[in-house]
Amino acid sequence: MTSPIRSSRLIRPAALVLKDGSIFEGEAIGAGSSHISAPIIARGEIVFHTGLSGYQEILTDPSYAGQIITFTTPHIGNYGTTQFDNESSKVFARGVIVRELARRRSNWRSDDSLDSFLKQNDLAGIAGIDTRRLTRVLRDLGSMPGAFGTASQDELIKAANTEKGTAGKNLIAQVTTTKSYIHGNGKFTVVAYDFGIKTTMLNCLAEFATVHVVPATTTAAEVMALSPNGIFLSNGPGDPEMVHGAPATIRELLGTGVPLFGICLGHQLLALALGAKTYKLPFGHHGANHPVRNIATGSVEITSQNHNFCVDADSLATKAEVTHINLNDNTNEGLRVLGANAFSVQYHPEAGPGPHDSRYLFADFIAMMDKK
Repeated sequence: MTSPIRSSRLIRPAALVLKDGSIFEGEAIGAGSSHISAPIIARGEIVFHTGLSGYQEILTDPSYAGQIITFTTPHIGNYGTTQFDNESSKVFARGVIVRELARRRSNWRSDDSLDSFLKQNDLAGIAGIDTRRLTRVLRDLGSMPGAFGTASQDELIKAANTEKGTAGKNLIAQVTTTKSYIHGNGKFTVVAYDFGIKTTMLNCLAEFATVHVVPATTTAAEVMALSPNGIFLSNGPGDPEMVHGAPATIRELLGTGVPLFGICLGHQLLALALGAKTYKLPFGHHGANHPVRNIATGSVEITSQNHNFCVDADSLATKAEVTHINLNDNTNEGLRVLGANAFSVQYHPEAGPGPHDSRYLFADFIAMMDKK
């Protein structure tokens, strides 16, 4: 059964097809939702996000390149959108799936509606979907390729069956900056690798550093020419094993003794630089409410996460100390390199969106740079 959006606008029927053959009926929103638009197809790897808010930050997070985002919260768009909440200059997600799109926005910061935001960013969406049923499918069978749109069901089925997902793909070229630039003017000099870095992360680093943001392919020699006090490895999309060259560069940087801090994809690339292994999770971690235990302190942090791949903790033996564990599935969430000034976490300490439990990691990075 569909759940139509109650509004005066004309509804354009749409459908969602998963690679396993599951079919969901709904209505088009965002780009291509007008009855005068040509039939559209959006395809990608379908994942679900459990956050209660932050839909604009999520949609503009470069880590979602190649993916279609299902929001498990049933009502999306309540507080509209504002240009100040963008985490990058454009939307990298392939599409959005919601139970119900809010009929009206209500927030003093709001500039526009979510539907208008989707249209302005040429992002298609589908509403009226039973997202509880869809999420159960993804939990049982794992994240999978799919397609949705206003094209015929046969065309959607073909698109879903030919979509390859994110495994075995290097998506960094789609999201990284093509030119180096400087953000902030702080005490330290930090070189930040842009594997898909978020604006909120840059703002957090700029509170204490002049941040030189560099393309993902920047060499170790080019980084050291900037005389950094610290090096940051950012978040990003896709399969870490497909980011060829990055582990070797990181390994070279570890030998310089310059303090290094990584998050998300940067955490996985640091592990690969140490000779560890990564693997794909069944349905990934996508949400602003993942509990993570800090092994040293015993405290539990509620964290913001977005990743489909994970570091194999057993492969870190003799190379790094495991520092954090995910309490939902006991997967690795952090490491500290043995014999080097380097550490990383799997989650997003800048918390945009999400809680601020993990901001202490920036203090740890500062202390490491101060000591050096």
